[in-house]
Amino acid sequence: QLVESGGGLVQAGGSLRLSCAASGIIFSMKVMGWFRQSPGKQRELVAAISSVGTTTYVDSVKGRFTISRDNAKNTVYLQMNTLKPEDTAVYYCNAFSQRDRWSWGQGTQVTVSS
Repeated sequence: QLVESGGGLVQAGGSLRLSCAASGIIFSMKVMGWFRQSPGKQRELVAAISSVGTTTYVDSVKGRFTISRDNAKNTVYLQMNTLKPEDTAVYYCNAFSQRDRWSWGQGTQVTVSS
């Protein structure tokens, strides 16, 4: 089970730190990703991190978001700075590779006001 938390309402320019805790799942060897979905849009990958900490980001969040992981705690994080209204979405974590994915969690809502 994947449980996302840390979302909320924030003004543009603000910051949030999302967490994704896994229970009953060991993902230390998996490439993990943070995804987001806005109303009327498809879910998109925002950032990914390998088991050894190599990271990649979608262009729209580069320099503002940082993905990290703590394999001992079975947790993945997403530090989001300089938030923009277009970052408003429900954020989810899951395995990067579709073949490795578990059931999606409920996600955590991020709302950025202008």
